[in-house]
Amino acid sequence: MDYFLTEEQKMLKDLAWKIAEEKVMPVRAELDEKEEFPWEIMHTCAEAGLFGVCIPEEYGGFGGGVFDNCLVVEQLSRACIGVSVSFAGSGLGAYPILLHGTEEQKRKYLPAIASGKRLAAFGATEANAGSDVAAMQTTATKDGDGYILNGTKQWITNGGEAEIYSVFAVTDKKRGPRGISGLIVEKGTKGFSFGKKEQKLGIRASATRELVFEDCWVPKENLIGGREGIGLIIILKTFDTSRPGIGAQAVGLAQGAFETAARYARERVQFGQRIISIQAIQHILADMATNVEAARALVYAVSRYIDSNPRAFSKESAMAKLFPSDVAMKVTVDAVQVLGGYGYMRDFPVEKMMRDAKILQIYEGTNQIQRNNIALELIKEFASGRS
Repeated sequence: MDYFLTEEQKMLKDLAWKIAEEKVMPVRAELDEKEEFPWEIMHTCAEAGLFGVCIPEEYGGFGGGVFDNCLVVEQLSRACIGVSVSFAGSGLGAYPILLHGTEEQKRKYLPAIASGKRLAAFGATEANAGSDVAAMQTTATKDGDGYILNGTKQWITNGGEAEIYSVFAVTDKKRGPRGISGLIVEKGTKGFSFGKKEQKLGIRASATRELVFEDCWVPKENLIGGREGIGLIIILKTFDTSRPGIGAQAVGLAQGAFETAARYARERVQFGQRIISIQAIQHILADMATNVEAARALVYAVSRYIDSNPRAFSKESAMAKLFPSDVAMKVTVDAVQVLGGYGYMRDFPVEKMMRDAKILQIYEGTNQIQRNNIALELIKEFASGRS
């Protein structure tokens, strides 16, 4: 379908796919097998200016929006979401600063992130604070002109590789969820270390580590937004803005799986005919193609809507993560089925795609949480007579 991209957006999309095709696809299996962070590809993305896609020009970026970022993420994900999440994870870490940071914080950190010279990461999840992010126990205690951080963050994308971390901690236990604040913590800060690198089912090229804070002192200038108590708002607004990016990962992954299955079906001969001429296979491919296009249309529509700066978009953002990630899971499973025994083997990419797809239904809010969010917004709309 023609989504009426501008010439700049077409160039951006083509550039991202060129990197995916030439740099990612030849090494994706090796990166997955070795669980190796894709630094060389990150450097290529930096040289191409992709890290600055959704960062304003005044801070060294491209000046695009959520939609432009989704175009890039989708194309990288056609090849490997282990690579694309390493790229997108830096944007997730940058969003709290971009959306809520002070002018001084933006000028200090965003240019380095936009250039790709320094990766960013987002630190909210803890062992007992996943879906219930407000249950976090990491603390930031006021100490003179700064804060002392103590606690551990879990399953942090780009952990250990990134140099700039948007970290959330409790500054006032008495205020509950309103006592959470955000802090920018730089790698190398005394008292800030990293736990083990997790071994995962999929997205093995990405780095997932613990962040450990032991009496880690952070200057008050690094309090995101310059105010205490707005941390939960920052987290929720960040996820509302970033979730279409998960949808874009799902669309790209599903597209790559569909393309692999369709090519295989054209070449594979059974019972004296190419299996693409068998109606059972045709129906699988037809459903795959339809679902992928529907997911793409939703992601594009929602990301463009967010770029229009609406008052609220939690429901739409949740939809743009929920539906495409479910599609990606189904499409990758179906791709394995089309390839049959070959699909189950590591010689073909679809078994990796199927393993990778599962995380899309889990991170940045499980799909059950997304359904809760959508339902809550629907209840509000019907109660107020807006629907």
